[in-house]
Parts: sequence; structure tokens; C-alpha cells
Amino acid sequence: MPRCPWGVGPADYTDYHDGEWGRPVHGDDALFERLSLEAFQSGLSWLTILRRREGFRRAFAGFRIHHVAAFTDADRARLLADPGIIRNRMKVDATLANARLLATWRPGELDELLWSFAPAAGADRPAPADTGQVPATTAESVALAAELKRRGLRFVGPTTAYAAMQACGVVNDHLAGCAFRTPRTG
Repeated sequence: MPRCPWGVGPADYTDYHDGEWGRPVHGDDALFERLSLEAFQSGLSWLTILRRREGFRRAFAGFRIHHVAAFTDADRARLLADPGIIRNRMKVDATLANARLLATWRPGELDELLWSFAPAAGADRPAPADTGQVPATTAESVALAAELKRRGLRFVGPTTAYAAMQACGVVNDHLAGCAFRTPRTG
């Protein structure tokens, strides 16, 4: 079955590529998880994050925003000592701060905001023929990152924002020959 080249590697990548990446994701908690994991991935291999994803979910209460927002200093210390996650102090602190901020938003606000930066229907750029045609950022991801930062979120630069947009199906970057390239539906 034809896949994007990165989806042909280890089984973790193939499973993620075939079953999740690029499919529409909705819900504030689910989007908080994706944004958080993309932030943790910064500077690392995505495979590292995939292999620790269950550890992240355990450590961060399933990425339920209101639960993470209630974490204490003792929880922070627990996270920084947890070998099942990436123990980067700045990324842990950003995730906790983002949860506290998002807990003040109305239900559905993160979902609406993220999806408001999707390219207009029919405006998707042509399917990339190879990975060299897949951008690291777009005008939409730059604008999304700026809006997230303006609202107080941390560790959400344009590259992280774009990776989240790809992962959540806001944009479709499966290559032209990939069997998993389907029209984006938000």
C-alpha cells in the first residue's frame, strides 16, 4: 500500500500514519494533547514522542485540561522526575501554564480557534508530490501561532502550530500518491 515515506518506517510510525495523522481531530482536550505533544517534540524525533505517548497520557491525566490545570507543585515535581515523558522543565511548565489558561476558556473555544485557521474549502494547496514540497510553516500556522501567543499560550511557534494542524487534519499533507490522502473535512 503506498504511504508517505515517513509512514513506512517503524510500526509506530506506520500505525500513526495510517490510523491518525491527518484525520480531523476535534475537542478541546484532544487538541490540547496534540498541541502539548507537538511542543514536547520540538527538537526531538516524533518517534520519541510516539513511543512515550502513553506515558505522557498517564502523567498528564489524559490531557484533560481541567485536571492538568489543577496540578500542584508536587505534580510538577513528579512530572520532572517521570522517566516516561520528556522531562524538559520549560516544556512541562508551558504545558501546565497552557492548561491553566485553557481552563478559563469556554468549552469548544480551542477547537473553534484552531479550526478557524484551516484553509478555506477548496483552497487546499495541491497535494505535495514528495516530502520536499511539505512546508514547515504556512501563513496560516504563523497566524495561528501569533493568535495562540496573543491569548497567552506558550511553546506554540509557527512550526509547532503547523505540525499540530497536520496531525489534526486541519491541513492535508499526505503525499499525492499516498493511499491515506483523503479530502479534508473539518
